[in-house]
Amino acid sequence: MADVARLAGVSSQTVSRVSNGYAGVNEETRRQVLAAMAELGYRPNSAARALKRGEFRTIGVITFTLSTTGNVRTLEAIATSAAEEGYAVTLLPVAVPTTDEVRGAFSRLEELAVDAVIVIMEVHLWDATTVKLPPHVQVVVVDSDAGDHYTVVDTDQAGGTRTAVQYLLDLGHRTVWHLGGPESSFAAQRRADAWRAALIEAGRTPPPLVRGDWSAESGYRAGLELAAREECTAVFAANDQMALGLLRALHERGRRVPEDVSVIGFDDIPEAGSFLPPLTTLHQDFAEVGRLCVQAVLRKMRPDGSEHGTTLVPTRLVLRDSVAPPPAEG
Repeated sequence: MADVARLAGVSSQTVSRVSNGYAGVNEETRRQVLAAMAELGYRPNSAARALKRGEFRTIGVITFTLSTTGNVRTLEAIATSAAEEGYAVTLLPVAVPTTDEVRGAFSRLEELAVDAVIVIMEVHLWDATTVKLPPHVQVVVVDSDAGDHYTVVDTDQAGGTRTAVQYLLDLGHRTVWHLGGPESSFAAQRRADAWRAALIEAGRTPPPLVRGDWSAESGYRAGLELAAREECTAVFAANDQMALGLLRALHERGRRVPEDVSVIGFDDIPEAGSFLPPLTTLHQDFAEVGRLCVQAVLRKMRPDGSEHGTTLVPTRLVLRDSVAPPPAEG
């Protein structure tokens, strides 16, 4: 800094004000200082600045798995939005969602010097009572099962499900079968509950729920069971990957989609339009979820930080070729 000050012909204090973006420096002086920095290859010491300001310009992200479409796309959006706000992102993956693993990830926050943390992990997978957070760290959770304990940003799981079920009923299907996700998943349970409630409100008896594990292979296995049920004319799958396996099973058993069975998925993965037939599905706006997570932690970092609350991002039904009215009864 002293070298920059000598070359620019200003005080070290002026160099400090320019490097930290403070006001009160005239434009000509600012240009001289920036030119001197460039000539000397000067870079402000981010660690020293962090200690002085009491902030690190870094957001930690704790996540259980990077194998799901939602987590990867949400993480990408968080990183992009954080960068636009001048923040870096530190990823803390949890290999297995045990209490010890999660506690270890949270404990590393102090060592890694982050200002806030976004948790892309369902709350029931970790015992919040055993987690000790550094006092300055703010938390946002991508999971609408966090109640009033945390600030939450999530997709409107229930609203999207109701849209899909009602659309199939409006086409004339007597009922809608559900290919659900694993019981351990909050998102899967939320979708299953909304599916059941939507049918009951419409005066229909919910058929037995068939479960998968989010994978296309589990959708195929469940699809073999559903294909054997002649009364099954419409299926709402809890994600697109399981819908893909379901489509294969129906095809192998001679059940045409959509002439015999209509199928709706959830996620709108990039490949959904290339399924055979192209899949009607609920679009999740992962980019908006990630952006709102970053905005939420930034608000909470302010001196008048916001109270806990839940923000739900709406879904959108994307119509393709996998749905049609039910076959005419003979």
